[in-house]
Amino acid sequence: MIGVEVAGLRRARVATSAVFAAHGAVTGTFAARVPWIADHVGAGPGGLGIALLMPGVGALLAMPLSGRLVHRFDLRSLVRVLMLAWVAALLLPSLPTSLWLLCAALVGYGAAAGLADVAMNAHAVLVEEQYGRSVMSGFHGWWSVGGLGGSAVAVFAAREGLGAPAHFAIAAAVLAVVVLGASLWIVPHRPAPTLEEPPAFALPSKAVLPIGLIGLCAVFAEGASLDWAAVYIRDLLHHPAATAAATVSIFSVCMAIARFGGDWVVHKIGPVRTVRISGALATTGALMVVLLDQVVLVIAGFGLLGIGIAVVVPLVFAAAGRSSEHPGRSIAGVAGIAYGSGLIAPGIIGGIAHVSSLTVSFAVIVGLMVVMTLGASVLRR
Repeated sequence: MIGVEVAGLRRARVATSAVFAAHGAVTGTFAARVPWIADHVGAGPGGLGIALLMPGVGALLAMPLSGRLVHRFDLRSLVRVLMLAWVAALLLPSLPTSLWLLCAALVGYGAAAGLADVAMNAHAVLVEEQYGRSVMSGFHGWWSVGGLGGSAVAVFAAREGLGAPAHFAIAAAVLAVVVLGASLWIVPHRPAPTLEEPPAFALPSKAVLPIGLIGLCAVFAEGASLDWAAVYIRDLLHHPAATAAATVSIFSVCMAIARFGGDWVVHKIGPVRTVRISGALATTGALMVVLLDQVVLVIAGFGLLGIGIAVVVPLVFAAAGRSSEHPGRSIAGVAGIAYGSGLIAPGIIGGIAHVSSLTVSFAVIVGLMVVMTLGASVLRR
């Protein structure tokens, strides 16, 4: 019986990794094709910045509903349905022919992203609890692998001149098959019937607010880099689209490598020291992006930034999931703060770039990385 339980837990870990990878693949696919989408609707930095605020609006509206959904529905079914909705949402940004239609499409895109993200992280917390040790960083490592895979395919699509609509349709079909297969091994779970149901629209509690603010810093940097790194390399440093898309791939590679080693590092030195060291690396990387103009060094700066923020988000979600009897609500609260910031980050970066420059925009990230480093103590076990 024990062997069967262990085998089932291992399958659940594999399934959770596949779900995280699929989620990341959607994000990476979209991020690497942002320049194509901007050209398609005729949006400059200011207009693109407005459009990229819209996923944040959708996510912030949807995420507070997640706590009730996680409490009310079987977790396996919820992850399957919300992940399929997120995969299908990839089609939306490629269809509009005007800036305002793009904004409307990105609201739906962001809502699907937020709901799926909370559900899969709630399941990841469940699997980590059953393992009895840190495995969350590895799940987020697979998210980065998915982002890498999505952006790498986007590099090939850009070189071949494939438009985003056809590219996104093919990617969505493949990822839907992955999600359906992985959902067979996800652990079915419902909260205890005696546990009080959370509010339908749950705002972050005071207990998770400091944790969420640390996540805000990391996810802001991640969202800004994923959506603007390609534009930064193409427009500011004047390099071709393939190099720009490759920058997103390198950023994702560095995050994945750091996350796969993150669980071991946390075990050795603890979450607080891990985040402090990570923050120093991220600050250095952001400074390289802001201060240097050689493309190789700037790409290296994006890579170092990715390494620095990689393990922060898994630690934030793990801490939130352990903070109350309602892990779904706590994760939704942290996700609303952290991922909401990540989804509005591209818009804020674009707004600052419109009135100043992209260099000044990324200087904001330098400041956030300093704040993240100084606030690491809130993740103390």
